[in-house]
Amino acid sequence: MKTPAAIFAIAALAIVAASPADAKGCLKGAVVGGVAGHYAGHHGVLGAVAGCAYGRHRANEQGRQQDQHRQTQAPAGQEKL
Repeated sequence: MKTPAAIFAIAALAIVAASPADAKGCLKGAVVGGVAGHYAGHHGVLGAVAGCAYGRHRANEQGRQQDQHRQTQAPAGQEKL
């Protein structure tokens, strides 16, 4: 039973390693999700995948909020009339 899980984990790591390094939020989410999945019934890989997806979602959401905040601020040296 452990062999298919190990093969799946190695294949998933190979796919992740081949993709661009755009992992903003993914690594932290994967670690937290993997630990939570492991303790919630030995589903560490599934938890890591879900955590990665959630971490990316949160990072993109925070990036959009920062962009909006920058657009509403006046440029340096210029005041609103």
